[in-house]
Amino acid sequence: MTPPPAATAAPTPTGAVPRPYESYVYAYPHKTAYRPLPDRPALAEAWAGEPTDALSLYLHIPFCEVRCGFCNLFTRIGAPDGLTTRYLDALERQAGAVREALDGAGADGRPVRFASAAFGGGTPTYLTADELTRLCDIAELRMGADLRAVPLSVETSPATATADRLAVLAERGATRLSIGVQSFVDTEARAAVRPQRRAEVEAALGRIRAARIPVLNIDLIYGIDGQTPASWRHSLDAALAWRPEELYLYPLYVRPLTGLGRLGAAGDAAWDRQRLDLYRQGRDHLLAEGYEQVSMRMFRRRDAPPQGADDHACQTDGMIGLGCGARSYTSRLHYSFDYAVDMREIRAIIDAYTATEDFSRAEVGRRIDGDEARRRHLLQSLLQAGGMVVAEYRARFGADPGEHFGAELARFAALGWLAPDTGPEMVRLSPEGLAHSDALGPALFSPAVRAAMAAYESK
Repeated sequence: MTPPPAATAAPTPTGAVPRPYESYVYAYPHKTAYRPLPDRPALAEAWAGEPTDALSLYLHIPFCEVRCGFCNLFTRIGAPDGLTTRYLDALERQAGAVREALDGAGADGRPVRFASAAFGGGTPTYLTADELTRLCDIAELRMGADLRAVPLSVETSPATATADRLAVLAERGATRLSIGVQSFVDTEARAAVRPQRRAEVEAALGRIRAARIPVLNIDLIYGIDGQTPASWRHSLDAALAWRPEELYLYPLYVRPLTGLGRLGAAGDAAWDRQRLDLYRQGRDHLLAEGYEQVSMRMFRRRDAPPQGADDHACQTDGMIGLGCGARSYTSRLHYSFDYAVDMREIRAIIDAYTATEDFSRAEVGRRIDGDEARRRHLLQSLLQAGGMVVAEYRARFGADPGEHFGAELARFAALGWLAPDTGPEMVRLSPEGLAHSDALGPALFSPAVRAAMAAYESK
């Protein structure tokens, strides 16, 4: 069965019967709701009055050795001579401007401190060992993040998880390494347009374990063309053989302008059922193997070392993103650079970024009003298996969530998505609610965000 494309534009209207895989929601508002900011606010203005004593830092490296068929991330294949150097030069200029803005915003005596850090992409380990050292220096010397004192999560790939790169990351304090394996079955990897061999994956995992980074995360994908319950179990067991502290199980999405999206397949309810069945199989297997479910996608080994109060999550307010694929979040403004999926557009954006001298203003983003802040809090809380503490919502917004979202919560309850055994001070998803997270999340999008997403022109 050939998997169908999943749109990244507006989700199904609230009144419609939801498909289980509307859209993967990991940040709200969605990046396709961002637009150029007419007033180009100064960063010092954007961060004025914001808490700066527990910030998250994210550095984006938009380079990969290959581009997987399902990938719609902001990344390009390879880098011509000198491009990685020019990119790091620009990243350093941006870091200097952002730190200056933070210091200016905190002129009333508020401290500037980072509580977590992450390097993502793309593939950060596409950089050489020396370039990774420079990346760490930018985070530490320019931004002031003490990488050895906070959780530091880094993404990698089988081909780039080399011993010299891993040694740099381990020495600079990396506490978590996430590797995209997707499948331990070579034919499935090829079907996902991910040219790798299991032997290469196993060798990379061996090098990661030898580097003694405390937390290993392995990403796997279900719903790949040709995948069966038996082959899915095979990949799960191959991953479990390495005793990873974390496992992420992702449903396959096929999006416009990606390699698989260009195949032009049509939607198919049978594929939805297949993915749900494989999800449930994977969930039940991991629970039986001693893992706890943190969200629809995330499973953590029960004896895994903690990564901090918020683990490596980087989607909360107080997020500083550096690089042209990164987003930053204050309580009132989300901002970034332009976004694209098409390779020519991505190259142009990266070239423009490397030529930028003045990083003191926000260029693209979306303002966050009270309604959007409430939606964001509810959405991000509900999508975690632990659920939402009503008292925390009440303290922040001055009312119970039912006063703002009574119709939505009633609908979720009618669908069986809310756990019935929670008291009035907790709202938590049922197992079926977690399974339908990719329908529940989009159902909380505001009409304004839906309209902006629907009007977005993919590029």
